[in-house]
Amino acid sequence: MSDNAVIGKSVKRQDLLAKVTGDAKYVADMQLPGLLYARSKRSTIAHALIRRIDTSRALALPGVKAVLTHENVPRVLHAGSPHPRSASVTCDQYILDDKVRYWGETVAVVAATSEEIAEAALDLIEVEYEPLPAVFTTEDAAREGAPLIHEREPGGNLVLPPVKVSRGDIERGFAEADLIIEGEYEGGRPTPAYMEPNACMCQWDGNGNLTVWISTQTAFMVRGIMAEVLGLPLHKVRVLVDHMGGGFGAKQDLFQSEFLCALLAKQTRRPVRMEYTREETFLGGRTRHPAKIWLKQGFKRDGTLVARQARVVFNSGAYGSHGPGVTIVGTTAMTSLYRCENVDLEGRCFYTNSPIAGAFRGYGVVQTYYAIDIQMDEAAHKLGMDPAELKLKNAVRDGDIAPSGHALIGHGLEDCIRRGMQEVGWAALRQRARDAGVLRRGWGMGCEMHGSSAYPGIKEQGNAIVKMNEDGTVVLLTGTAGLGTGAHTALAQIVAEELGLRFESVSVTHGDTDVVPWDIGAFASHTTYLGGKAAQLAAAEIKRQLFERAADLLEAAPKDLESVQGVIRVRGSDRSISVRDAVAPRKGVPAAQFVGSATYHPTKSYSFAAHFVEVEVDTETGQITVRQVVPVHEIGKVIHPIAAAGQIEGGIQQGIGHTLYEDYQIDLKTGRSLNANFVDYKMPLSMDMPPIRTVILETAPDPGGPFGAKGVGEDPIVAIGPAIANAVYDAIGVRFRHYPIKPEQVLQALREQRAAATAPSKEGVAA
Repeated sequence: MSDNAVIGKSVKRQDLLAKVTGDAKYVADMQLPGLLYARSKRSTIAHALIRRIDTSRALALPGVKAVLTHENVPRVLHAGSPHPRSASVTCDQYILDDKVRYWGETVAVVAATSEEIAEAALDLIEVEYEPLPAVFTTEDAAREGAPLIHEREPGGNLVLPPVKVSRGDIERGFAEADLIIEGEYEGGRPTPAYMEPNACMCQWDGNGNLTVWISTQTAFMVRGIMAEVLGLPLHKVRVLVDHMGGGFGAKQDLFQSEFLCALLAKQTRRPVRMEYTREETFLGGRTRHPAKIWLKQGFKRDGTLVARQARVVFNSGAYGSHGPGVTIVGTTAMTSLYRCENVDLEGRCFYTNSPIAGAFRGYGVVQTYYAIDIQMDEAAHKLGMDPAELKLKNAVRDGDIAPSGHALIGHGLEDCIRRGMQEVGWAALRQRARDAGVLRRGWGMGCEMHGSSAYPGIKEQGNAIVKMNEDGTVVLLTGTAGLGTGAHTALAQIVAEELGLRFESVSVTHGDTDVVPWDIGAFASHTTYLGGKAAQLAAAEIKRQLFERAADLLEAAPKDLESVQGVIRVRGSDRSISVRDAVAPRKGVPAAQFVGSATYHPTKSYSFAAHFVEVEVDTETGQITVRQVVPVHEIGKVIHPIAAAGQIEGGIQQGIGHTLYEDYQIDLKTGRSLNANFVDYKMPLSMDMPPIRTVILETAPDPGGPFGAKGVGEDPIVAIGPAIANAVYDAIGVRFRHYPIKPEQVLQALREQRAAATAPSKEGVAA
């Protein structure tokens, strides 16, 4: 890489000044003349028919301008997720229904002149319910005769038909195995806990055009679904997204509030804003899918993995949302990570009367790779092998078929494992004497691979437009969303690199569906990979036009030109001209008008990681403390090193939370939420974070990405969980096969371990 290159450098983010000064405006900061405030009334029962709903007292309250219930909103079935015709989502939800399917579901909304009046009006709405039997676990939902949450195909409480994946001969594989190991694994219900609550504001103009200001990862999907549900052509709906305070996948969905906000604005002929309270981000938001996984694998004596069989069950909650996509991705992912010729997998997803589970960073693979990676560690101990060596022996490599069906490029996973072993001195750690005191330390490792642009059932597409101004600066128009990750800065770097301009010469216009080209949304770790490649191709078209003009001025062929730091040069000579002068008007001829556009249909790309973790377990309190993390990530090509490292460190923080603290809980008798707030829902804070020594590799660039770059957004949350669980086993000899691992469970397992001390060869197991 030359000294003049823009990519690979941590340039100052373009949104930095606005954010640190507080000038950046989020939806909840926005005001319009005549603004009304909307609030939601939510159910206090998990499953019931609404027999009567009386809004008369609320409507009589001074300041209340409108009240909506299922009786006065359009009855249109929708998916509420990115693409209503995709195999990855399910159309099963109405704007408001006469049936509630989980505790906290919206049953009515109010628009008033103040938030206080709107809140008071909610208490004046009378709702009479006819309770229905409810099911909260997948076991109850799956049993014969279980109460139906939806009357729809494929029947019963299944969200979609079972996902089945097989290859090779599973019976032959197990017959060849010298060791067969099986176990049950379970994942809890963490939530994204983004800092900015869901918010939207809607306004109609006199010509029937709807403008929506919203915090979303999928502006064009919001436009499409709202237009379809409200019966509008696309050009009548404009969606604006400027700054976002996080999303982590969950803000792909629509949350009822968008439709209701628009309908309230239409009825009142005034702008309406609806912002969730923190409690509502739990009640009406999305969680990760709770999962139960039965996994059985067979190994030869030398560690070769010869058979893998799994049964995966996901809990989708009251609506399908991304249940189909998560089931497809999570199940098919189990064909990979560690090579295996004989595979038999089945994934199921059930409705329950529980909070809605949706898209969340690490889409389906957080759950299934947790099971696989822990069981690999178990197998290594039974085989008398080093866990890292067993994983290295079976790691996927160049040419192996990925879950997407495409061949993998490079040896990224092997590179990550080897580098991590070197960084922490893994061989010496395996030989160390184990602690015997109250505080016991252990080391573990976890691995992962994650796709960029590998979203199920959708043919993904990136679009970009680049315009060159008459002074040689350029504007990138992109529909990609910025979740606070610095994605638009990375895209500007890519454009500057391709054109040979300084980073400061590129600006980015985004977040207005009337202006920027269509974009599928920010998810699947593909913003840099997909949107960045489209931006590079659009910039390349500008460069082609620019070099043709400059070639005439420099009396050279376009192929002999290069552009560096805003100067176009003829290779091998001292002839040059600035980009500004090349496009400037001359002798009565207007300045050049260069516009480049590109559409990119990506291939599938995979990034890899291995995390090495040290934990400390207090055997008197059961407290697990993560002491240090060494994450090694192979991401093809680093565009912005600090941003990439930030993604990795942020994902690790979330993963530590998932593994040790976070679990959104409901009462399994009533469905009532038990910890829908940041007091009772525990997350790791800054003072809880260990030192993180991030290592980023560029050993397997992908030709499908800009300059070889691949995704990094979701990878770190996947590998950290099994690394922690495996480190806990190394510290205290107790195997945990679930998350979160809570102190009381550690203490109980240690008591059981002591009780079984008469059989010291027996491995401690905690359910």
